[in-house]
Amino acid sequence: MFVRPDLARARSLRVPTTAEWGVAVAVVAAAVSGLAIYLNAFAVRQLPDAAVYTTLKNGVAATVLVGIGLGTGALRRDAPVIRRNWRRILVVGVVGGSIPFILFFTGLAQASAPSAAFIQKTLFIWVAFLAVPLLGERLGIASIAGLVVLIAGQALVLPPDGVRWGTGETLILAATLLWAVETVIVKRLLGSVPAPTLAALRLGVGLLVLVGYLALTGKVGAVFALGPSQWGLVLVTGLILAVYVATWFAALERAPASVVTSVLVLGAVVTGGLTAVSKGAAPSPPVVGGYVLIVVAAGALALWSIRSARSIQAEYVRAASPGSAIAD
Repeated sequence: MFVRPDLARARSLRVPTTAEWGVAVAVVAAAVSGLAIYLNAFAVRQLPDAAVYTTLKNGVAATVLVGIGLGTGALRRDAPVIRRNWRRILVVGVVGGSIPFILFFTGLAQASAPSAAFIQKTLFIWVAFLAVPLLGERLGIASIAGLVVLIAGQALVLPPDGVRWGTGETLILAATLLWAVETVIVKRLLGSVPAPTLAALRLGVGLLVLVGYLALTGKVGAVFALGPSQWGLVLVTGLILAVYVATWFAALERAPASVVTSVLVLGAVVTGGLTAVSKGAAPSPPVVGGYVLIVVAAGALALWSIRSARSIQAEYVRAASPGSAIAD
């Protein structure tokens, strides 16, 4: 059978489905997330409405990922599994790809970038709570200790006496809780639907909901009043979103959800660093200490996950070997 050279190369470049690569891709997603939150905090204030901004930005990301899916033939090849799972895919698009974006960016227009990054990065706590009963993930003493250190690092970055809770923070928390629910649904779906396809459908379905929201609220006209600089911000942040969703889903396909979301906390370090550079002021020693704890805890959780995956794989190989009692 003849195989096109370009398709053969694409298949050979596919990221291996191992825990190590899942963690590595999660680190990339964390860096992209940190950059995205920093830029979004600025960009959302340059447009007349947060819902208009997130709809256009998500539209750019959806166009990129759906275009890649159509161009590579992935959406056509995955059509049977899409039809079998269309209800859950629809839920992902609504619960993850539309409503929380409106909540998050409406809140981001009112809250500071570091506060938004901190609240959004508590995603790992909610996912850990859900992953044990709903995904069957195990949290041993080592992983629980890592999560506690991660929380301590977060508390140092944004100490309780510095928190001024308002409407913006509440909206961001609501969005984070919805994304936690979505993470569990996506993790279960990835056993049937490939990550690139699910990422494209998540944004594609979500875009339809967002456009419908603009139509119902009478905000469609604001789209045509944007200037070149505003469209430039939409394009840049939309492309970044496409990269983030693609890497996030790819990481979830390969590593436990609790580990992936813990590694994503590293994005808060990126956001904080960019904010410090833009303000020309170094973070205080306690904040720097918090960043160090976050890096150490996320790294420890990642290493623990990799070792656990290798141990399980080794046990499976031994059990499947011809001389084993289980294999007999």
